[in-house]
Amino acid sequence: MSQKAIVLDEQAIRRALTRIAHEIIEKNKGIEGCVIVGIRTRGIYLAERLAQRIEQIEGKKVSVGELDITLYRDDLTKKTADHEPLVKGSNIAKDITNQKVILVDDVLYTGRTVRAALDALIDIGRPASIQLAVLIDRGHRELPIRADYVGKNIPTSSSEKIVVELEEEDGVDQVSIFEN
Repeated sequence: MSQKAIVLDEQAIRRALTRIAHEIIEKNKGIEGCVIVGIRTRGIYLAERLAQRIEQIEGKKVSVGELDITLYRDDLTKKTADHEPLVKGSNIAKDITNQKVILVDDVLYTGRTVRAALDALIDIGRPASIQLAVLIDRGHRELPIRADYVGKNIPTSSSEKIVVELEEEDGVDQVSIFEN
């Protein structure tokens, strides 16, 4: 695969997250009763960044959790045919029952990751509502799932791949498109 283009740099990611933070505050009329939950791995870092921005804007902390969806995936047998899945576990300190959960992920593609995350959340508690925030929506949905908050829509072909790199995991903040 070769890199076709960098579609978001560090500054563009920061702006997108700031806009999403404002949208979350506006839609929920503040942050009372909200919990931000990031999907492992990069969704966690985005969730933490959103929580920081919301605290800067509102002057109040919002609880942040992390969700491991490994055992909820519908492609588990395909992905783990050669080895056991690596389960890191979820860590959500606040009870999500009757809370507004903002689920955060890096890329929305087929919708299957989000479906697995919804199943995992429901096993943990019964939220009042679940909202979805993604940095990138690339289309190609296989399930009827739509994000409430989108950093950037990037229409892609199925032969292209979106790669999100974040400082905490990859040493750089950027989103790129790769093609075969």
